[in-house]
Amino acid sequence: MKTLAAIALSATLGALSMTVQAAEPLVDVEWVKANTGKPGVVILDVRGKLAGKSKTDYLRAHIPGAVYTAYLKDGWRAKDASGTPGMLAPIDQLEKLIGGLGIDNETHVVVVPNGGKALDVGTATRIYWTFKVLGHDNVSLLDGGMVAYTKEIDEKTKKPLNPLEKGAVQPEAKTFKASLREEMLVTKQDVVDAQQSGVAIVDHRPHNQYLGINQHRAAKRAGTIPGASNLPENWLTQNGGGSFRSKNSLEKLYAAANVSTSDEQINFCNSGHWASLGWFASHELLGNKNAKMYDGSMLEWSADAALPMEVKVDLE
Repeated sequence: MKTLAAIALSATLGALSMTVQAAEPLVDVEWVKANTGKPGVVILDVRGKLAGKSKTDYLRAHIPGAVYTAYLKDGWRAKDASGTPGMLAPIDQLEKLIGGLGIDNETHVVVVPNGGKALDVGTATRIYWTFKVLGHDNVSLLDGGMVAYTKEIDEKTKKPLNPLEKGAVQPEAKTFKASLREEMLVTKQDVVDAQQSGVAIVDHRPHNQYLGINQHRAAKRAGTIPGASNLPENWLTQNGGGSFRSKNSLEKLYAAANVSTSDEQINFCNSGHWASLGWFASHELLGNKNAKMYDGSMLEWSADAALPMEVKVDLE
């Protein structure tokens, strides 16, 4: 006869096993409701400035048990030695940050953006990519984010039907140890080599920036990397919102942009934010394991005068 302790241990291991198996790239609201509060699951609320939100919104209402992190302030990205912003932060810094959020190497992390537009979903996909680079595969993204979670409204109270709670959740710190996947990291020399060998380079910036009409305020030069195809990040979500398009729709969009869904591919933007959406769509949703992301992107590339730029519409 099992003791209560043995029964509890069995239940916990069963729950952990289930969450490991359930670590699909995208989970829906029903999955989140069914797994919130279970051992080994951490809901990571990443609503922030890029969504027009802040920690104040989290404190007012969040998924029960969700832990908050500020994408732009907590150290998910950093300047490298040459001063390029938005790069992968030092590994020890990320280990400390992630462990402080109550996440260890067995945790199933579910990243929750606001879900109002593709730009803020990029916060979730960049954090998701970071976990993958650090060797942590047990990570998912809530498709549609908080917008989807709070969509159903009680007709009487006019409040969301799905459970919410107020205040901050203070997680117990855990130990997270990274296992860096260096093969996922792309340098500007890798991009040069890719150009010479015919590897697809995909620009996920708005079309006007791709053409060279406008540029990011921190970019040193306008234009794109020569030979790049343009697949704007807001094409990848439904109407530029917070939910990803179906696999069939994504395949059609990649075909329209003349980008293979199986060949080698390097995704870039300005700072590795929009590009993370492209990498997520290609690598995780379409299954192209040859897709990579160049986090230095245009801010690094345009700063090197020795590297070529292509301006498709010269306004001078």
